[in-house]
Amino acid sequence: MSKKDDSQRINQEIRAPRVRLIEENGNQIGIVSIQEALREAEKRELDLVEISPDANPPVCKILDFGKYKYQQHKHEKENRKKQHVVQMKEIRFRPGTDVHDIETKAKKIRKFIEDGSKVKITVMFRGREMAHKEYGHRVLEVVSEQLSDIARMESEPSQEGRFLTTYLVAK
Repeated sequence: MSKKDDSQRINQEIRAPRVRLIEENGNQIGIVSIQEALREAEKRELDLVEISPDANPPVCKILDFGKYKYQQHKHEKENRKKQHVVQMKEIRFRPGTDVHDIETKAKKIRKFIEDGSKVKITVMFRGREMAHKEYGHRVLEVVSEQLSDIARMESEPSQEGRFLTTYLVAK
């Protein structure tokens, strides 16, 4: 009848002695022997497809396997179109970054967020800067204030070694 798919058993590949049989229009015939189900599918010139192999007894449906696979593929393709992958962008600062430079980078962050990205903001410390972590926190506060109209902090800033990081997401 139709081409085989590795994930689903069709026709002679179905090994269960009894199956719950469903017609092509969705009406349930009931629990029948596999031979009777195969005869019924052959009589209608369609395939017997194992829809739910884990059920007890397995659920099989009489249908055109090629048409079924085509519709499944079309449905999966439609779902992939609707799926939105969130991009992760990263902007790095230093504790001594000047106000004008923070404003410039904040404009870039604004553009990323408007485009639908999630932004990781990192403040890098070097050497003695580690003794004044409050400067890094101040930089993050200034950035989040400038972007408070379109973005919010996803989590509180966290210190990971010599990096202070937080994430900004669209409101």
